[in-house]
Amino acid sequence: MMRGPLARFARPMEVPVEEKPAPDSNDKEIGVTDNQPHHSDAESDPDVIDADAQAGVQKMEATTKVWSKSNLILAYAFIWIIYFVDSMQSGMSSLLTPYVTSSFALHSLTATTGVMSGIIGGVSKLTLAKILDIWGRPQGFLLVVLLMTLGLVMMAACNNVETYAAAQVFYWVGYNGISYSLSVFIADTSRLKNRALMLAFVSSPYIITVWITSPMSQSILYGIGWRWGFGIFSIITPIMCLPLFFLFTWNYSKAKRAGLIVYTPSGRTTWESIKYYFWQFDVICLILVSGGFALFLLPFNIYSYQYYGWRDPLTICLIIFGGLLLIGAVVWEKWFAPVKFMPWELLKDRTVLGACILAAVLFVEYYIWTAYFTSFLQVVLNLNVTQTGYISNIYSLGSCFFSFIVGFAIRYTGRFKWTTLYFGVPVTILSIGLLIHFRQPGTHLGWIIMCEILYAFAGGACVIGEQMAVMAAAAHQHVAVVLAMEGMFSSVGGAIGGTVSAAIWTGLFPAALAKYLPAESQPDLLTIYSDLSQQLSYPVGSATREAIIAAYGDSLKWMFVAATAITGVGLVATAMWRDIKVKDFKQVKGNVI
Repeated sequence: MMRGPLARFARPMEVPVEEKPAPDSNDKEIGVTDNQPHHSDAESDPDVIDADAQAGVQKMEATTKVWSKSNLILAYAFIWIIYFVDSMQSGMSSLLTPYVTSSFALHSLTATTGVMSGIIGGVSKLTLAKILDIWGRPQGFLLVVLLMTLGLVMMAACNNVETYAAAQVFYWVGYNGISYSLSVFIADTSRLKNRALMLAFVSSPYIITVWITSPMSQSILYGIGWRWGFGIFSIITPIMCLPLFFLFTWNYSKAKRAGLIVYTPSGRTTWESIKYYFWQFDVICLILVSGGFALFLLPFNIYSYQYYGWRDPLTICLIIFGGLLLIGAVVWEKWFAPVKFMPWELLKDRTVLGACILAAVLFVEYYIWTAYFTSFLQVVLNLNVTQTGYISNIYSLGSCFFSFIVGFAIRYTGRFKWTTLYFGVPVTILSIGLLIHFRQPGTHLGWIIMCEILYAFAGGACVIGEQMAVMAAAAHQHVAVVLAMEGMFSSVGGAIGGTVSAAIWTGLFPAALAKYLPAESQPDLLTIYSDLSQQLSYPVGSATREAIIAAYGDSLKWMFVAATAITGVGLVATAMWRDIKVKDFKQVKGNVI
């Protein structure tokens, strides 16, 4: 549904892009709502570059005007390859993480290692959005590739959980950044009615890697070791990512030679540029928000390791200081920040806000019940790493497959809200709710697989729907920032979900072990609690293994209950969306799909 009549934007001449680091502080900022109605294919001039857009957007529009159809196809081929590599190493990482933490006798911190990385990885997307819009798409992409590579190197070399957690920060900032940058590339180079199909296409590598990741992880774990697993991908990742960077850079140079991009010196000294970007990227708010969320959520993950638990001075201090930092971030944003970190004007759009809330809800519920699910499959159902990987990757396989069906449905009907409101969210609630019953010890594996398949199909509809919602509600110059907002809500939601999961686990699992373990195994309670390999060392059918299985059943029950309850909020969030018809929109310019 459009807000007003279609408008015609005729310009007498093509506008060359002034290549400058950023607009002046008085110019239009990133995140300002586009109040002009979207224009249709017939009424827009495809040869005009938007003079009101940020420099990075103008550069991208100029680039797409000069590249050939073969370059466009090659770009999508490179993007597909990058997703293929990333899906392999992310799947490997999720399977190896319990063994990494167990190698330091801290298996129960499996969920905790992702809290800080999830928060910083999500919050940093708004900063990355500004880099993409101010400096350009290729520059931002190269930055996150370097960060991801650094994280992989650090994971390969870590000697304790603290270093591994720090490596996860760099890794997830880079991983989320690459995925986000590629989503922006897709938005820049595809028509809105075809965008769901393009998003489905670039996610299709998961259909293949689901069969590769599990045996690869098992081979690495029992062969060269998990360190070399991360080390190999620290070499492969940049090699596979750089061709796309060079392709965009080369076409950017073509646009510059064609006179579509004109370099205009900023006139600032190096120190002035540092200060300028310090305020443009609102570094103060970035630190306050990241630090606040991290300090506030961390105690819920580690309180069981403190001598006095919730009454421990460290636990209390972290919660208080985390809350104060978050309050400080709000005060800074409202009264002191020269450039706002959060695009508050865009969040006033109910479609954007609803999509962001749904993104947060889906990540909260996902990380609540999946954090210890792979351990559950191995300990309770006695599956090996390969079999566990196949089960846990059902979501990737099913959601990517079903996203093609959703993409064709959106292209045919021209609408996307119905796919999420009437199928995606309700089936998600159903599938997680069924697992409350089927997660118990003694359940046949087939029932769990059925629930996973339902969850996967629903996930394909939800993810495509939420991304289409934020992009359809914004003009092209705001696509990067609304995708960043959606990504930030997702990552912070994931951190909250991991925190809830860790709090449930550390609160219930050791108590359940103390209740069920036979007398001869009680002295080993702490070791069993902390080490997945120790849990697997007891034979199936033994009294100790049965006690561990019972403890898993008690703990995971409440994870699924919490996940089911929070997903209900997603229905309300989806109902907020406007029912936008995407067939009538033209968002991008140049040679696009």
